[in-house]
Amino acid sequence: MGCQRLEQPDAVLGTQQLFFDISVTRNGEAIPSARIAPRVIPSTKGDLVDAKDLLATMDIRRPFSLIGVEEDSGSLLLNNVPVSTNDNGKYALNLDGNLLEIPSQILFSAYYPHVKDVTFEQGNRAYSIPFQATDTEAGPLVSRTVERSITQLNTLPLEFGHITNDIGFKVCDITPTKALQGHIHLRKLVAGNIASAGVYVNDITLGRGNWDFQGYYRNVTVFEGDEKVGVGSSEERFVGRDALVEHMAESARFYAIPDDIIMTRQWVEVEFDVEGFTIGDEYYAPLPGQVRKYLLYGILPGNTMIPGKQYTFHLGLDLSSLYREITFDASVNDWETKIYENNDDF
Repeated sequence: MGCQRLEQPDAVLGTQQLFFDISVTRNGEAIPSARIAPRVIPSTKGDLVDAKDLLATMDIRRPFSLIGVEEDSGSLLLNNVPVSTNDNGKYALNLDGNLLEIPSQILFSAYYPHVKDVTFEQGNRAYSIPFQATDTEAGPLVSRTVERSITQLNTLPLEFGHITNDIGFKVCDITPTKALQGHIHLRKLVAGNIASAGVYVNDITLGRGNWDFQGYYRNVTVFEGDEKVGVGSSEERFVGRDALVEHMAESARFYAIPDDIIMTRQWVEVEFDVEGFTIGDEYYAPLPGQVRKYLLYGILPGNTMIPGKQYTFHLGLDLSSLYREITFDASVNDWETKIYENNDDF
């Protein structure tokens, strides 16, 4: 996807204003033009731009951070500099005269959103970003390394990618006997022991990073309410916070640190009610508060979560015997993302 060069205004004496063309991709793949969302111009500065059925967002109210390292010497030139939007809603940064005089190439890397407690490893040309699950609604994004000379630059292309996992659930009633179908109400769904905090160490020279997991796990309440579960795969619905919804973007998805799945560690707990029903002349009394707990081990290929992937776990409830084991599997998809062609899309 090509980048669009933005016009450069009159420079302030001794400075140069650097603009940014930003895109968000899935695994660095080229996105067919048919899948690029149409341009959306915010009506006022501060609007959050998104497409209804896509999940990746960048909020122009929040800055990203820029790292710059001189290629020859390895010197740190830009140390976790926050880049904000200007009055036109475009990301821009004023570079001072010292940077403009550097003759060698500079390795640029960026991440979103900006956090303060970033450390730079001089010898390894790597920086470490601490991440908490509450830092961003869109999951943290890290750019590919860009190698450029400041003297030949007024627009820097940044291609961001996801470094966390996006996780969600779908549920349906898979009872084969028709008379037993349609009596299940989902009351609560909890994902247990989810890796939620860590430090991402990004190697600027190699253009790749790895998670240094900090051992912090949390339980995520994905749903709490009273929703009747649809029958069959055609009525499978995403789990929202308090409802079962048709579209993924409306569901209660959350972000997690990529993690190895250990046999007794991660789990999903489902609470559901069975309403009373009659078959022939026989009445079956309601069964409230049914609880089932299922381990994630053995569900994912290699029992490993791959960074930058969306995981959707499928829960199928079956009442043909009381109440037979819930079937449990997962699908893994490339990240569905909105593509920003240039700064005007913010």
